[in-house]
Amino acid sequence: MRTDFDYPNKDLLGPVVFRPSFNQFENINANQAWSLFFSAGQDDKVLGEQRELGNLFTNLLIAIGVTGTIWGIYFTGIIG
Repeated sequence: MRTDFDYPNKDLLGPVVFRPSFNQFENINANQAWSLFFSAGQDDKVLGEQRELGNLFTNLLIAIGVTGTIWGIYFTGIIG
């Protein structure tokens, strides 16, 4: 049986966060961070190269946190 797969780098199939080329303590943007989160560390370019989608997810997370905090304070009777 012959296969056409030739993976010369043993780290090619592992998670991106453990590859020596990625793990050089470089800064990553929000889009790469969310891509790693959604793909469970397998790919840092799932969401593409633009930063807008990563910023959208970050702002949504902040908005959900702020809304939950305000809701909790209001309905526990501290302010209301």
